[in-house]
Amino acid sequence: MKIGIIGATGHVGQAIMKEAINRGDQVTAIVRNAQKAKTLFDDQATILEKDAMALTHNDLSDLDVVVDAFASSTPYEHVDLATRLISFFREDKTTQLFFVIGASTLIKDDGSTLLADTQKRFAGEPWLDGMIEQNREFEFLKLVDDVHWTAITPSTDFTDGPKTAYRIGGSHIIQSAAGKEEISVANFAAALLDESEQPKHTREQFSVVDA
Repeated sequence: MKIGIIGATGHVGQAIMKEAINRGDQVTAIVRNAQKAKTLFDDQATILEKDAMALTHNDLSDLDVVVDAFASSTPYEHVDLATRLISFFREDKTTQLFFVIGASTLIKDDGSTLLADTQKRFAGEPWLDGMIEQNREFEFLKLVDDVHWTAITPSTDFTDGPKTAYRIGGSHIIQSAAGKEEISVANFAAALLDESEQPKHTREQFSVVDA
């Protein structure tokens, strides 16, 4: 497959890049710093140096899969990029869009979201803005019924562990067999690419945890 990864030099983006390259996919790293990408990926990937907010449909039109692993210090850009990507692929019957969405969107046993719980405990903290905007991004995606999008979410903490095995859930917080809410970035990348190869969660969110 032809896969483009926005934010390919980030923590999660690098793991997805590595997994896609290992699977033999044709991978494009979409980054702001081409030199960093060249250092990380050498000649194993095509590199597109461009600000995510300046991407056009032509930049992405040849791809089978577009992964939004974008990180920004300006929280509202998460929503802005999602709306931009969706607008490019309205009524597209083939291109898959994957959005890496934070665990704040997941639902607890009492029916509330993790975001709502966090807001109660840390009201007014500036770092909440990123969580709030990712929640708005997901709320927007749920309104879209003519694009092949999927939201993939860690439940709830990322680790740097190796690729082993994972289990998936829906929109609720899930735990591993050991009762932990952790997912390695390597397992997360594997889950995303497995979904891209055999889609089961089109226009849905699914969460991932280490097995």
